[in-house]
Amino acid sequence: MPALYMGNFRFGLSTFNDPTCVHCYPVAMSDKKISEFAQRLSAEGEKQTQTFYAATVILLRDSDDGIETLMLKKNSKIAFGGMWVFPGGRIDDEDGQSDDPIETKARHAAVREAEEEVNLKVSLNDMHWFSHWTPPELGNRRFITWFYVAPAPEGEVTIDDGEIKESEWLSPAAALAKQAAGDIELAPPTHVTLHYLAEYQSVAAALAAVEGRDPPHYATHISALDDDLVALWEGDAGYEAGDATIEGARHRLQMKKGGWIFEDSGSPFKA
Repeated sequence: MPALYMGNFRFGLSTFNDPTCVHCYPVAMSDKKISEFAQRLSAEGEKQTQTFYAATVILLRDSDDGIETLMLKKNSKIAFGGMWVFPGGRIDDEDGQSDDPIETKARHAAVREAEEEVNLKVSLNDMHWFSHWTPPELGNRRFITWFYVAPAPEGEVTIDDGEIKESEWLSPAAALAKQAAGDIELAPPTHVTLHYLAEYQSVAAALAAVEGRDPPHYATHISALDDDLVALWEGDAGYEAGDATIEGARHRLQMKKGGWIFEDSGSPFKA
């Protein structure tokens, strides 16, 4: 994935083009440039962005300190390199049957990717649709992504040390703390997902919370707030206008240089 360079920082086009693997935000832009950049991200009109589809599976297990999820570090030399992500990837033609709906194909893709990336065989019957992410059109491609959650199957995690360089079982709180300390890089959707998962003390509780409910859909709008970029989602007072300065309900991620702040006035995930 190409990156847009501005001054002495990198803003990866993957930041909103692939929700499974995103990071890199401005750290040295003027307020005016931040505002102009946010407006361009949210601009209407003719786009040249090609859309692809992807799926990821959040694997959970119980531990003495609560739930843990499997996180993977991507090879720095490939797309989304260096990011810590859940197992997942692009939906291929061979995923499912040719006449299957795209959501069914997404489930098959998530299962396939888990086996390819970490050698774990996830059952389709154990997977629950967690969320759906649609990034803005920016750059030459974007990935609309289905997030699933499932209990981790039996077996030893094995990575190929090629596409995936490291793996670690982390509690959601520990993963967020590592990001805050600058030890790992996370995508905004990964950050948001970990925030919600941190509400649960057991795998059973997490799965019960999502079973049978409609998964939330996140169609990202981008705005500027002072010298920060803000991702806005439905339910935020500024969502329709694409204006993070509007007061009211909150459903947003403010990507501050000193640390990200996630706010959700009406969380669909209740412990």
